Parts: sequence; C-alpha cells; structure tokens
Amino acid sequence: MNDVVPKWMIRIENAVIALLLVAVVLILYSAVSRPLDKRGATSAMAFVVAGLVVGVLGPGVLLPDLDTGVVERVTEVALVFLLFTDAARIDLRQLRRSLGWPSRLLLIGLPLTLIAGLGVGILLFPGLSIASAFLLSTMLCSTDAALGQRVVDDPAVPDRVRQALDVESGLNDGVAVPFFLVAVDVSMATLAGGVPSAVIANIAAQIGWGLLAGIGMGAIGGFLLRFTGDRGWLQPQWRQIFTLAIALGAYAIAVTLGGSGFIAAFVGGMAFGWFSRERGVGATYFTSEAGSILAAATWMAFGALAVIMVFPQITWQVVIYALLSLTVVRMLPVAVAMIRTGARWPTVAFIGWFGPRGLASIVFALLALERGVPDATVLLTTVVVTVGISVFVHGLTAQPLVAVYHRWYSRQTPDGAEAKRTPLARRRPSSSAAENLAHVD
Repeated sequence: MNDVVPKWMIRIENAVIALLLVAVVLILYSAVSRPLDKRGATSAMAFVVAGLVVGVLGPGVLLPDLDTGVVERVTEVALVFLLFTDAARIDLRQLRRSLGWPSRLLLIGLPLTLIAGLGVGILLFPGLSIASAFLLSTMLCSTDAALGQRVVDDPAVPDRVRQALDVESGLNDGVAVPFFLVAVDVSMATLAGGVPSAVIANIAAQIGWGLLAGIGMGAIGGFLLRFTGDRGWLQPQWRQIFTLAIALGAYAIAVTLGGSGFIAAFVGGMAFGWFSRERGVGATYFTSEAGSILAAATWMAFGALAVIMVFPQITWQVVIYALLSLTVVRMLPVAVAMIRTGARWPTVAFIGWFGPRGLASIVFALLALERGVPDATVLLTTVVVTVGISVFVHGLTAQPLVAVYHRWYSRQTPDGAEAKRTPLARRRPSSSAAENLAHVD
C-alpha cells in the first residue's frame, strides 16, 4: 500500500499524528499542571517522559523521518522566544549597577568551563580527537534558565542571585556559538587559517552582528509599540503579535548577517523592554507562551530521540561525563569566577549548581549531527544523556534547594554581597493557564 501512496502524503499523515500526540500531552499536562508543579514536576520532565513513552510504544511516529533540520529550527525558535521574553522583564537601570556577577560568570566562568569540559573529555574518551572533545565541551557549556525557571522567579532567592543566573543563561549560549562553530570546522578539518584568528573572527561576527540586530530591532520595536500605543493606533489583539514579530525579526536579521540569533534575541528583549517601558506580561505574554509550546514539542521529540538513537549507545564513560559536566565542570569555574566578590560559599554553590543544560545544547548537537562531524554518535549520546539528567535533577532539586538556601540567607546579616538589590521586573508567565490569565489581567 505504501508503494501506491505518495511519500509526501505519508509524511503529512505522520506529521498530523505527531501534532495530535503533542496536543494530547499538552492538554493532559495543562489539566494537572498545578498539582504537578507543587510536587516539583516541571513541564520539561512531563514532556520528556511523554516522548520516551511514544518512542517505546510507537517508534517513528513522533519523528517519522528523523528530520533533524525541522527539530533544530523548532528548538531555535523556542529558545529565541524564551530568551526575548526573559530579557524584556529585566530592569536595565538596576542591571547597570550590578554587572559584576554576570560579567564574571560569562568572562571567567564560561572559558574555564570550556577548558574543564575539554579536560574531562580527553580523560574519559581517549578515542576522541582533541577537536571532538572540545566540540563536546562547547555543546554543553551553555546553561538554560528555563529548566530552573522556578529559581529565577522565586522571590525567596535574593534579587542579585536571580539576576546573575538570568543574565548568564541569556547570553552564554550566544557567546558559546563562536567556539562551537570553530570546533566544528576544526573537527572536520575545514578551518581556513589559524584557530586563534578564527575564534576571534567568529566572536566578533557572532557577538557584533547579534548585538547590532538585537539592539536595533528591539529599540525600533519598543519605540513603535509605545508610540503607536499612546496614540491608540495599535489594536489590542495585535499587541502580542507585534512583540512576537520583533523577536523573530531580531533573530532573523542576526542570522542573515552572520551573527548569533540567541544574543540578538536576548539583547533585543532588553532593548524592547527599555524603549517600550513594558516589562510585565502585557506585551510579551503570547511570545512567552509560543516559546513554551514549541519547547514542549522539542522536549517530546527529545524523549523520542533518546529512545530511537541514544539508549543503545550509552556507556559508563558517557554517564560519568554527564555527571561531571553538571557538577565539577560547572561549579569549580563558578567558584573561581566568584572569588573576591564577597559572595558567601552557599551562594557560590547555589549559583554553581543551578546551571542546567537544555535547549541550546540540543540545538548545538543537532547542528553537529547535520554537519556530519566525526564521532557524532558519542557526542550526540553524551549531550542527550547530560541534558536528560539535567531536566530531572535540576527540576526536582529547585524547590527544596531554594527552601534550604532561603533559610540560610534569612539568618544572615543584611549587609552581605547578596543583599545588594537588583530587582527583576514581574515574573514571566507560569505554566498554569489560570495563573497566566491572572497576570495578564
């Protein structure tokens, strides 16, 4: 029968089935989201489990042709929307007074994390080339605050700590892109010129064009939103679409110019919030929810991908690398970066622990797979296992560790480094539809 039915019709049918599965899981999770949230179960955990179940019971249904290009685009756009809305709520006036911690995490912690990841990769995977080990490190150095959103949103955590984690996670994936691209070229022996010059050139292009696209699009969009809104030209139903288009535009311009779409999205969100004077959910609600829906589809595809491709390839070296990546490789560089900041050791440990790996690492892994890099099986398996562990471990520990940290912090003197106030604006919408509507009202 399949010989008679055109392949494009089969693909459409499979795509419809995949959409139906995503819709069903979204409905079921939404219906019980509040009790699950109270028990520490995050949406990412639920969708990964759903993907695992689909992968076991119906292999090839959710990812019938394993089109990594489609999954990659969906993941990128989801990350862009979430980065934009997270950044739009940051108060830049307050951020200017407390750039020290995020700067240290990005300029000291991130390079040290890359070096530590390279060292662990060389030790655990002696069969990997140095280029492949460094490529693996670049894919897993970026953090994803969306997986620890409860930490960033929880007022029990000092404002300065939340701000540092939020800004770090918003920018470090974009900063990691140049290193990732150079590592891909080196591993495939396609790099023209020396490695240092290539890294510098990539950093200049990725960050420069990303900043230009983000600031330009965000500033223009924010000004237009305020200008047209003050004059009553903008109908309420188009307000949310307007913001979503600004996020997409910043990303598209940066990528077209050869810059980082992730940096453009985050910086664009900050510029948009500044010029529009909208830091709540009034203008970013739909963009945030669109990102959450796309992220849900990504996590389901991730779970199915783990069953189809990764489980048979897991070795003890992969598991050890994943555990070290989430602990030592992350926490020691953070500790070094926070030296002489005045932060006490529970704060340093708290920031170091909450460096979950998520959507950015998935995008990097799919890009590497698409490019056909050497040792792709080991690299993809390690990334999937690391992200999978992070989804559950960081999700389950967020609530209890926030409570422990809050109890410690409440007993300290109010003049510590953590007490310097850098308040975030109103929190991003939660996963509960009822809570979201309440915020919009």
